[in-house]
Amino acid sequence: MKLFLMVLLGIDMVAVVVVMLVGAVGMANLSRDPHVSNKLMRARVALQGVAVALVVLLLLTSR
Repeated sequence: MKLFLMVLLGIDMVAVVVVMLVGAVGMANLSRDPHVSNKLMRARVALQGVAVALVVLLLLTSR
């Protein structure tokens, strides 16, 4: 169970970095759509929330 949660956490962390990079590259584009930026921000916040939940679950299972 602990290994499964750690793998999920790793995948989630990579997803957060990918969404952040896509957002940063999108900010450099002068013809960017603000709606896309907003969706990327929401996705990043949601993925970070999942990461926090997974860390909490890992801490609870390690006891």
